[in-house]
Amino acid sequence: MVGNGRNIGELAARRRRRTWIALGLSFVVVVAVLVAGLVIVRPWTPEFRHGGLTVAEPPAPVRPTPRLVPAPASAPAPSPAGIGAALGPVVGNPDLGAFTGIVTDADSATTLWSSDPTKPMIPSSTAKILTTAAALLALPEDQRVVTRVVTGSAAGEAVLVGGGDPTLTARPDGLGYYPNSARLSDLVEQIRSSGRPVDTIVVDTSAYTGATMAQGWDPIDVPEGSIAPIESVMIDGGRLDPLVEYSPRTSTPALDAGRQLATALGLDPSRVRAGSAVAGAAELASVRSAPLRDRLRDMMVHSDNVLAETIGREIAVATGREPSFAGAVAAVADTLRKAGFDLTGATMFDGSGLSVDDRLPARLLDEILATAARADGVGAGGEATTVQSGQAKPRTDELAATLAPLLDALPVAGATGSLTSRYVTANRGAAGWVRAKTGTLSVASALVGYVLDRDGRVLTFALMSNDRPPEVSRPALDAIAGTLRNCGCS
Repeated sequence: MVGNGRNIGELAARRRRRTWIALGLSFVVVVAVLVAGLVIVRPWTPEFRHGGLTVAEPPAPVRPTPRLVPAPASAPAPSPAGIGAALGPVVGNPDLGAFTGIVTDADSATTLWSSDPTKPMIPSSTAKILTTAAALLALPEDQRVVTRVVTGSAAGEAVLVGGGDPTLTARPDGLGYYPNSARLSDLVEQIRSSGRPVDTIVVDTSAYTGATMAQGWDPIDVPEGSIAPIESVMIDGGRLDPLVEYSPRTSTPALDAGRQLATALGLDPSRVRAGSAVAGAAELASVRSAPLRDRLRDMMVHSDNVLAETIGREIAVATGREPSFAGAVAAVADTLRKAGFDLTGATMFDGSGLSVDDRLPARLLDEILATAARADGVGAGGEATTVQSGQAKPRTDELAATLAPLLDALPVAGATGSLTSRYVTANRGAAGWVRAKTGTLSVASALVGYVLDRDGRVLTFALMSNDRPPEVSRPALDAIAGTLRNCGCS
């Protein structure tokens, strides 16, 4: 019995060995097949990762040039009679309240329709068209604003010197409200690398002069998120929540920036005070804003009031005026006049259009857009004329080309910025075709931009409604622009 048990055990052991050998051989075969497959397929190569296709080298980067493509020469031109007939049913809408407007054929620089276009109206945020046009004319597109930290007059002091950049962010990841903004963390790193001990932060806002709130601004707009007092250094435009467009704003943006710098350096925020840098003080750190072209785009697409006011002060400095509300307004007006635009009827107290005391005629807003849309020149010899104070002024190709980027800074109907939620249900046929700057105050609404009509002609327009709440007047304005899109009004 014992012998039989040993034989049975040996037999079982031999069977187990054969099983493991078989499994081992099978594993070797599988591995060999896999290795052969890997050699053939080569999954580590770009060809495998892209579905077996050979990946070509990326093309050289191409910088697009903002341009409107003219309608074909054979396309019928819109006529005043055709435009008038098409607009008749929509421009009489009582929801428009006190209404003025103008429509221009950009190709021929011909006014196709107008209704009291010289009457000064509350422009609301369409005033940013003037600020943008003046910035394009007076400033280099790559201009950046510098925020510096310099040594103070006493041991342990560092002075945060605002240069006019409201886009600085204190977000740990550097991703604040404004794209490509300067980062507070870079200032902190440079200060620490300087080796200078710091126990006090002084905030210097002397880069700006005058009041921090404009005539016609409502103080409630600060906690409601439309504006912050205009000071020469801010964090995310003074927003308390840096990622929310209409976040409540701080009433002390510069001091708050100093407090956030102090906190990031490990200092007590109470060790922050207002003051001035000493002339010739050594620089400890500096950061630069995004270029002007990016800030203008953000200002227009999102109708950012703080950016409009700070860019207005850049224009003032460049043209020799004081960096204040009055200086910025005068600098914008002077720049546009020198370019040949007629500012009759324009009264401005800010560069953003937030003031209820601002007034602009639809004619001026449309003239700027129509000029920008004529980047290839108008008339014989590539020139057109505009009348200022009874004198003809040349409108050259160079002026039109300089203003052309304004067109690409406008929101797209149903898609971007302040037009994202419009033309989504009503007037859907104009979504993607209308590009315009919006303007909204409690007593005013405006829409200024351009559209391609059904025949491919570029029509510019300025539509201004006062004395109606925006929830009433905006649909009526959208209907007018939507009618222009669907018009083949020859």
